Amino acid sequence: MPIRLLLLCCLLLAPLAARALSPAQARALADGDTDARIAALDQAVAANAPGLAPFAQALLDDAVKLTPAAVLVVDGAQAHDAAGGAPAALPDDAADVVNNNRMRGALQAALAALELRAPDPARRRAAVAALAAAGLDESLLPLVEQALGAETDAALKSSLRQLRATVMVGASDPKRRLAAAQLLVDADDPGVRGLLIDRVAQEPDAAVRAALQDSLARLDARLAWGERLGLLFTGLSLGSILLLVALGLAICYGLMGVINMAHGELMMIGAYATYVVQNLVRAYWPAAFDAYVLIALPVSFLVAAAVGALLERLVIRHLYGRPLETLLATWGISLVLQQAVRSVFGAQNVLVENPAWLSGGVAVLPNLVLPWNRLAIIAFALVVLGLVAFLIARTRLGLFVRGVTQNRAMAACMGVNTARIDTYAFALGAGIAGLAGGALAQVGNVGPDLGQGYIVDAFMVVVLGGVGQLAGTVIAASGLGVLNKLLEGWSGPVLAKIMVLVVIVVFIQKRPQGLFAFKGREA
Repeated sequence: MPIRLLLLCCLLLAPLAARALSPAQARALADGDTDARIAALDQAVAANAPGLAPFAQALLDDAVKLTPAAVLVVDGAQAHDAAGGAPAALPDDAADVVNNNRMRGALQAALAALELRAPDPARRRAAVAALAAAGLDESLLPLVEQALGAETDAALKSSLRQLRATVMVGASDPKRRLAAAQLLVDADDPGVRGLLIDRVAQEPDAAVRAALQDSLARLDARLAWGERLGLLFTGLSLGSILLLVALGLAICYGLMGVINMAHGELMMIGAYATYVVQNLVRAYWPAAFDAYVLIALPVSFLVAAAVGALLERLVIRHLYGRPLETLLATWGISLVLQQAVRSVFGAQNVLVENPAWLSGGVAVLPNLVLPWNRLAIIAFALVVLGLVAFLIARTRLGLFVRGVTQNRAMAACMGVNTARIDTYAFALGAGIAGLAGGALAQVGNVGPDLGQGYIVDAFMVVVLGGVGQLAGTVIAASGLGVLNKLLEGWSGPVLAKIMVLVVIVVFIQKRPQGLFAFKGREA
């Protein structure tokens, strides 16, 4: 019986021994200076040493101790020999293995390199990304080549080729560096650009340096398209926000002739309404947090519309036909609204979180990611534009608004309650401003001064597009958004604003009616 039990133990321990490091390998990885340990680690990874991955993880977890006779891996109160896996007693004088940041980085790179053989493509993809970010030593190049030979996924194969080239570009052999420079001609990763710039500055061989410069020039030409498209998208995103702000202003100013300097504060009210709805949903219905935006947008519209209707009833109704007094009164109201928000919510910005479906983005090019929240705002702006156009052109309220705008006295003679239509129209414009604030809360800070950054641009959009012209508002908002971003990249945000203002002033001097003007009896 004892002999059978001994044989059984040997059979059970044999696989563990086969999967363990040798005593010399374990000692070299755990003891000595950092350079020697990293060299031993590179050799173990290149040889695909059995048991390396769990031992490297134990080193990262600070779970390895040294004794003169063995290297021990500690798991709670128990320990086992790193070389054989056999249980071992933990002496009181066992020394801790200390890893500096350089050694930790090498261990993490080694674990990622070992993951190149993982059966799951997602794990291999993550390993390639980790190695590309951390950098690989030339000694690990055979491991990358083995993984490249065994890889079946086309996209991963391409990533591994690029990874191999980035390792070879720092090789000691000039022929290898030249081959790497030629391989990197087709690279499209923005991270490779920094590597090429460094290698060009350090490269002693003229032929290799010329090849690296050629690869860098071609990479820059490819990345330039991503930068141009990113600039265009950013401009369109800003234009969509300006469109949302200017749509409400186009009704208040364009159709009713009211210079409402508090329009930005109505947008701010919509943003704070979104913040309040977010907090209420989080507190009372946390499971539906990702849908809070769908509740917040109607609430933003209704709250801003109610404030706008109150504003029109109490103040603006008594100032029709007196634009200067309307401007001063609404400017004063804007200050009152800002202070009211500071008193209720505080002077600091508040946080509005994106729901999960508005987080992240879609990668169109290696250096161009389109955020979901900005894509959603562009789509939302187009939906609101369509609804406003339908309301103004196809509904009874829109007919009354256009009638009162063109000839108030005749509309009153036809039985239209002009005072009520004024209130409805102003409330509609204010509600659209609230929608703009609710949308803007998903991409920017929400604070008492939120509206001040957009009111001037919104007036410029309405004036440039043509007073009361929705088509002109769309074109002007998109054009100003793109022009702003183009000039910001060239001269900075402050000078860009000044130059845009100068362009608009010159344009209005030549064409006072804007891009689109009323024709016939409407004029």
